[in-house]
Amino acid sequence: MKIIKNVQQEYFEAITDGRKRFEVRLADFKCKPGDTLILKEQKQGSKELTGREKEFEVIFNLNTKIAEKFYSKEDINKYGLMILSVRRKYNHKD
Repeated sequence: MKIIKNVQQEYFEAITDGRKRFEVRLADFKCKPGDTLILKEQKQGSKELTGREKEFEVIFNLNTKIAEKFYSKEDINKYGLMILSVRRKYNHKD
């Protein structure tokens, strides 16, 4: 399935150059690993599109509703949720 979403310019740049390897979205659509996410760049602070777009493969998705299994709603409301992008850190002993 193809999913088309708009993204602000600063985040579009970070995603396309590889610094940002996650996307946080309102879960008002269906998606699964293997789907294609098409991101269309918006001008900064605007809804106007620049014309640039890139395709990405969805490799993992997680609905944050699952957080309520681990944390109270009060703590979620107080602190929010943090989405982390991680990669394995290799050292010479591994």
